[in-house]
Amino acid sequence: MSWLRRRPGRHRLRTAGAVLAAALAGSTLTVPAAQAAPPGGGPLTDLVNPFIGSRNDGNTYPGAAVPFGMVQLSPDTGHTTGYDYDDDRIRGFSSVHASGVGCGLGGDLPVLPTTGDITETDYAKYASAYRHDDESARPGYYRVGLTSYGGITAELTATARTGRQRYTFPATDKANVLLNTGQSLHRTVSTRVEVLDSRTIRTALTGRGFCQDTEPYTVYTITRFDRPFASYGTWDGDKVTAGSRGSTANGRHGAYARFDTRKDRTVEATTAISYVDAAGAARNLRAEGGGSFDRTRAAADAAWERRLSLVRTQGGDRTLRRTFYSSLYRSFLAPNIGSDADGRYTGWDRKIHRASGFTYYQNWSLWDTYRTQAQLLALLAPRESRDMALSVLRIDKESGWLPKWGYGTVETNIMTGDPVTPFLTNAYQQGLLAGHEEEAYAALRKNADGVPPAGSPALGREADAEYLKAGFVPYLKGRPHTKPGDSDFDHGASATLEYALSDAMLAQMARDLGHTADADRYAARAQNYRRIFDRSTGFFRARDAEGAFTGPADPAKSEGFHEGTAWQYQWLVPQDLPGMIGLIGGKDAADRRLDSFFAYRQLLADPEKTAREVWVNGPYDYYNADKYNPQNEPDLIAPYTYLSAGRPWKTTDVVHAALTLFTDTPSGMTGNDDLGTMSAWMVLSSIGVFPVQPGTDSWGLSTPVFDRVDLTLDRRYFPAGHFTVAAPGTSSADRYIQSVRLDGAARDHTYLTTGDLRTGRELAFSVGPKPSRWGTGDRAAPPPVGTSAGR
Repeated sequence: MSWLRRRPGRHRLRTAGAVLAAALAGSTLTVPAAQAAPPGGGPLTDLVNPFIGSRNDGNTYPGAAVPFGMVQLSPDTGHTTGYDYDDDRIRGFSSVHASGVGCGLGGDLPVLPTTGDITETDYAKYASAYRHDDESARPGYYRVGLTSYGGITAELTATARTGRQRYTFPATDKANVLLNTGQSLHRTVSTRVEVLDSRTIRTALTGRGFCQDTEPYTVYTITRFDRPFASYGTWDGDKVTAGSRGSTANGRHGAYARFDTRKDRTVEATTAISYVDAAGAARNLRAEGGGSFDRTRAAADAAWERRLSLVRTQGGDRTLRRTFYSSLYRSFLAPNIGSDADGRYTGWDRKIHRASGFTYYQNWSLWDTYRTQAQLLALLAPRESRDMALSVLRIDKESGWLPKWGYGTVETNIMTGDPVTPFLTNAYQQGLLAGHEEEAYAALRKNADGVPPAGSPALGREADAEYLKAGFVPYLKGRPHTKPGDSDFDHGASATLEYALSDAMLAQMARDLGHTADADRYAARAQNYRRIFDRSTGFFRARDAEGAFTGPADPAKSEGFHEGTAWQYQWLVPQDLPGMIGLIGGKDAADRRLDSFFAYRQLLADPEKTAREVWVNGPYDYYNADKYNPQNEPDLIAPYTYLSAGRPWKTTDVVHAALTLFTDTPSGMTGNDDLGTMSAWMVLSSIGVFPVQPGTDSWGLSTPVFDRVDLTLDRRYFPAGHFTVAAPGTSSADRYIQSVRLDGAARDHTYLTTGDLRTGRELAFSVGPKPSRWGTGDRAAPPPVGTSAGR
């Protein structure tokens, strides 16, 4: 997972079919969630449990949002990223969250209903107690009974740009709604609050910080109540001023509205936000703030049902399906709409622009999402994926450089390497950049061959000059950072691998577009992974500025790898696994090393115990390990390396063991979700089709956990409009692929291309109790991509 990590934890899921579901059903933890779907079917939204990942630093949020919505209205309990299942007090319901981040981000404008006199202005002190047995959530809706202040019921729902709240108070003449502008999950720089009239409060909140300090950004909000206030006021620090209509502060700050609920106990409020200006928030409120709470809730549920119904599964227990559809739900939470209802948005140049012909998106956890979620969205939400790619190109056009980890209107520079290249080349290979190919290539070429100027907030390929000169990124421990964020020089070995991966993907795009000289140049650079291979240890190893290998020779204790070790990063050469395997002695040697890495013999005896006790050490425990870490991004592709070693059945064994780490419980997430990255891994691995070479159109195969999966696809990009993955009889006992057919034709390759998905209609697996010879041929595995060897 990306970002600084803070607390230890553990998580869950099982192997295949009914056995997988039975293991999940064995949990004794009571989960507050939507009711399970009836045996005969029912809405897919009934299968989603938004509380999954809310314990042990999965860092998900259970609140209300619509797919890719700008607003995520959700409770904050005191955890650094928002909600933690083990906390017992809610500080407020804030409008902005990110699913599965590892540092404080968002939490803007926490709102809390209270009663009585306002004597506290710190939300840690006025927070309300609650119980899980009076809490529930489903897509687009959250409800909780607050036990403090005489008992208040809070309900939340959302549209794309608004969050709607309904509070049911006890009978009192002092029912308050507190709007806290000065406290959030990040550092608040300054805030402004204005009481516009007897029903409306407007705010502007400027904040900064995400793991480290960042450039500030501003969120504008307007909250409209369904009836007039009985009274109102503001606070600044500990001072509460009744009747105050507005103030500006750079500390603890906010406003309150008071109502008389002795006759009518319900108060509704709708909050609209904008990253542009106050007028934008007001327009968003007018565009989306109409209708009743119940109608808004129904519309949110319908929006989610449409998304989830793109994937229809058959087979598997109800609990397996709940875990699967909950993962699919989280995969659609981000990136987020950044443009207002009128198309305006704030660019990274701090100027206001207007999106014409597309929706502008923001929030780019690229180091994470380029490996799984970007491909899942390209498959199931290609129109939105196209707009997301165009939004990334707008960042380059307006700020002068492509993003690395973008939040809202700013670059955070969190994480390392060059994740934007495989993100955009994936969009290109999936056909999402039609008409923008050369624009995208020019931006990627500039990014790959240069370094952002000193005045730019972007780091880009910070170590590119050294990389281009020597063929590797030097590991310069303790080098002062020139800009906020993570430094590639602190992680020279892994940055080299990621630069080389990106060079390969750009080489393929360059060759497709006819830029032959560039393609040859990038293809040569794609082999730079070899320059950090230490033949004396048989592993990748960091090199210093003079080119000497540095750090401990023990690959489990290696330095210079970002959130991992040489054991874990040795497989991050998806562009040329045959070449990597050759370095370590061939397929048999690679098979032995993979078996050690995955503790394969132990896994066969007890997959769930191996996953939980051998692989997993905690969501933030990245170092001093020689085993697979399924909780973090560098290893996400590793199980599929067995395809290139000629042992495809072992991919299935490892993938199904890793799936046991996902469960239908609050602790049922592998590490942080990282804006849908881990959820997308679960969805794709469950279907049996996985992006083994991120940045290309290759999809590796493993045994599905469902008898049948029907995908409804956008005919604009997939003319057939439908694709089926069938594996009748799949189970923990019968999990090995015997044969594969694509539209009836036998297929021995262990991968598909996006072209196969566009022209095909059915991928049929025949499964059995023992491994077969399927997929073991010399040319069965995905070939090298964008390298000199792969031309």
